[in-house]
Amino acid sequence: MTDPFIAYTAPVVSDPQSQGAAFLQLMDARRSVREFSHRPVPVELIELAVAAANTAPSGAHQQPWSFVAVSDANTKHQIRLSAEEEERQNYEGGRLPDAWREAIAPLGTDADKSFLDVVPWIVVAFAQKSTLLPDGSQRKNYYVNESVGIACGLFIAALHSMGLSTLTHTPNPMGFLTEILQRPPTERPYILFPVGYAAPDCQVPDLQRKPLEEALIVHDGLLLS
Repeated sequence: MTDPFIAYTAPVVSDPQSQGAAFLQLMDARRSVREFSHRPVPVELIELAVAAANTAPSGAHQQPWSFVAVSDANTKHQIRLSAEEEERQNYEGGRLPDAWREAIAPLGTDADKSFLDVVPWIVVAFAQKSTLLPDGSQRKNYYVNESVGIACGLFIAALHSMGLSTLTHTPNPMGFLTEILQRPPTERPYILFPVGYAAPDCQVPDLQRKPLEEALIVHDGLLLS
């Protein structure tokens, strides 16, 4: 059955350039954080961030994502121990190729994921390879990676807009998250987000973003030869 269509009116922005510049300034201040405060985060802020993620476009509007939010200390500690075990295999057991080790060396990361015990929330985004329907059958989902990636980007932006910090943590493999969080086999862990306030003495790498002239190619109506 086809979903009904409704009228849509785009928002009217009086000064789009200024508003766009303000959003750029906001997002340019965002950093991935590994040093968090114990300061509590109300669940309402997590709900707002996931609600924002839930507005993301998706292939055929299948919305193939689930966000699991964890505040229980014991569960967070289980996740930390499992993540550290996988990361030890990566960093110390030789699972990471030399080229990847070289790429991440400036970030100073290692197998220690103690921040997972500190943050008030761990939110795990799961990608739904298929969706279980009410009649017990399964519907295959399409463009899952693209759809969930967009949703996660909106989630990050929403957190930052509320003064919260996070990190896109992807311990590989991540199957332990399916087991700990008791998710169905139709889902796979996509990104683990520690969510909280940055520690007062937080330090982050002094990274430079790719300049616009490298990120943007404008054709401007001219055909390429």
